[in-house]
Formats: sequence, structure tokens, C-alpha cells
Amino acid sequence: MARRVSTPSSPKKRALPPIGWVAIVALVLLVGGGIWYVNRLNTNEWRHVSKIGIRLPFKYSIHGIDVSKHNGRINWPELRQMRFEELRLQFVFIKATEGASLTDKDFKNNWKQADGVGLYRGAYHFYIPWRTPESQFENFKRSVKLKKGDLPPVLDFELGTNALSREQVIANLKTWLTLAENYYGVRPIIYTNADFYRRYIKENFVGYPLWIADYSGWTLNRYDDAVIHFWQHSKSGYTDGIRGPVDYNVFLGDVEDLKALCLK
Repeated sequence: MARRVSTPSSPKKRALPPIGWVAIVALVLLVGGGIWYVNRLNTNEWRHVSKIGIRLPFKYSIHGIDVSKHNGRINWPELRQMRFEELRLQFVFIKATEGASLTDKDFKNNWKQADGVGLYRGAYHFYIPWRTPESQFENFKRSVKLKKGDLPPVLDFELGTNALSREQVIANLKTWLTLAENYYGVRPIIYTNADFYRRYIKENFVGYPLWIADYSGWTLNRYDDAVIHFWQHSKSGYTDGIRGPVDYNVFLGDVEDLKALCLK
């Protein structure tokens, strides 16, 4: 008589302990919450662009750079022809002067070349707070001739001083800005950073278009109701036509807004 071979029973699966389910639920919530938080922050549609080596806020379509002699010799046609994500650079701010007597050695050539390749162009003055605003504006006026279609003159205010009171610094800034507005017939743009905005600009220069240098976050929400037109969001981007990194900016509006800002 054949002997019956018994089949071994399958091992019983152990139920996941309660702490395991807690860990799974926590992980799902953490991942889901992280995705929600990032999407909530990313209202400006930031996306990395390998061509230029940085992320850009794709909520806006008008991107540009700012340059000075420190960027070396620029191949403007090559810069203008560059494409990235179906976009191209559309504006440039060019350093013209500094303090009461210095002129950027490459300004004249950069100014001419930028116009020649069809970029919206703007000229900026690097402000030295312990120099008189009158002498600084005279320096800028000697070098910068604006025409229809150019962006307004820019006062680059990012250097502090202990030699003057806060009130005197503000008064001197107003003097430079008033002289520029009277001469060029357009309200100048103020370039500054978050610290100087809070200490000097906020509530003292209402109505002036602002160009803010801020590399710290996804949005500009901390600037309240400031009239911000340009955002310098990176100082480490790249472009064809320039060796080394360059500052990247975005215009917070559309092309009609940009045209409206320019000299008439």
C-alpha cells in the first residue's frame, strides 16, 4: 500500500504591526505634503534651464541680464541669437557710471551694441552715498544720452555708509532721483536689495519703479505692495557671448508693460 506524503502547510503571513501602518501613513502624508508645499511655493513656475545653468520663473516671459566691464568683451550678436526653452534675452541694464567721476570703460561700446542687436537697454549709476548727489548725477548725465524706447535711468543703491544719518541718505537719494527725472523726463528706476529696501526705500519712495536683487526665495511676497518691475533673481547664470557668470533678471509684466515703461 502506497504511503501518503503529507504536503507541508504554507507559512502564515504575519500581519503588519500597527506601528508599521503608522509609519506608512506618515510617509504618504510627508511626501504628499511636500509636493503640495512645493507646488504652493512655485507660483512663479520655476524650472531649471540647463542651457543657462540656473532656474527661471516661467510665469514671466521677458528675461534679461545686467552687465559691466567686469563681464569682459561681449559678443552681442551671439548673445542676442541665443535661445533657451523657446525664449531669448530681451533687455539689458548696462553700468554707465560710479560716484562723482568714474565711467565704466565698456559702457559706450556696450550701449551702442545692445541697441544694434535690438535689445531693450537701460543705463545705471552705481551710487556712492558719501559723494554729493549733484556731482554724481552730473557724472551720469555726461555719459548717458537716452532716446525713445530706452528704459528709464537707474540708480543702483546697494552701498551703505556710517558717515551720514539715515535721513540724510534718503534726502540725497531723492536729490539724485529728482535731478534725473527733471533732465530725462521720466521717473528713474531704483535698484536695491532686501535690506536697503526695508531701511531706506520702503514708504520713502512710493511710486518709483523698483528693481530688486533677491536670490533667497521663490516669491517676492515680503515686499508688500512695492511697485516691483524687475527682479534680479540670480548672479550665476550663463549666456552665449559672455565668458563667465552673469546676473539674470526678469520683468514682472508683459511686453506692453515694458514698452509703457520706456521713454516716449
